[in-house]
Amino acid sequence: MNEQEIFKFFPEPVFKYKLDNFKNLNKELSEYIYKLHDQDKDGLERSNRGGWHSKNFELTAKGSIQNKFAIILQKYILKVFQNNGWKTEDKNIRIKEMWAIINKNGDFNVAHTHPNCYLSAAYYVKAPEKCGMFQVENPNIAKRNFYPEIKTNNELNTEVVGIEIDEGDLLIFPGYLPHKVKANESNEDRIVISFNVDIKG
Repeated sequence: MNEQEIFKFFPEPVFKYKLDNFKNLNKELSEYIYKLHDQDKDGLERSNRGGWHSKNFELTAKGSIQNKFAIILQKYILKVFQNNGWKTEDKNIRIKEMWAIINKNGDFNVAHTHPNCYLSAAYYVKAPEKCGMFQVENPNIAKRNFYPEIKTNNELNTEVVGIEIDEGDLLIFPGYLPHKVKANESNEDRIVISFNVDIKG
């Protein structure tokens, strides 16, 4: 009898968490983000096509909502480091930069990566129905460029995977993992805070 074993090596993890008391938190974060928008309505153009991309948050302002949010995130970042088997002792693990994106109807984000960081993340401040699915792409370029025709999609040949999200959800993933956001099909704003994590020193 011939038995088959399949070894699935080199997984690409995306960690998903639901933050505690996210409704009150998101109310404060929304107010802060809309205030930034009013101060700089042009914003930046990065991976966003349409929509509004903020400048980096000022995270060192003690007592500010963005500073409190960064402190809340530390325990989730530590969990990801521990799950990955990465050393945390005597390491200055920090949020390197943080920003917000507001996507209105029709706005989306093209596939991109976040270089020069260990982890990237997306936190959902406002996520109405049909606001645009978060998707990750297979980072194995060699595999994507040389592959026979697929008859049946399965976990061994999938090139793009979507993740269902809701308000209060936090996604943390490797910075090198290509990701994108489908167009917002709702008539409400989709608000996401993204950030990058590295080790200082």
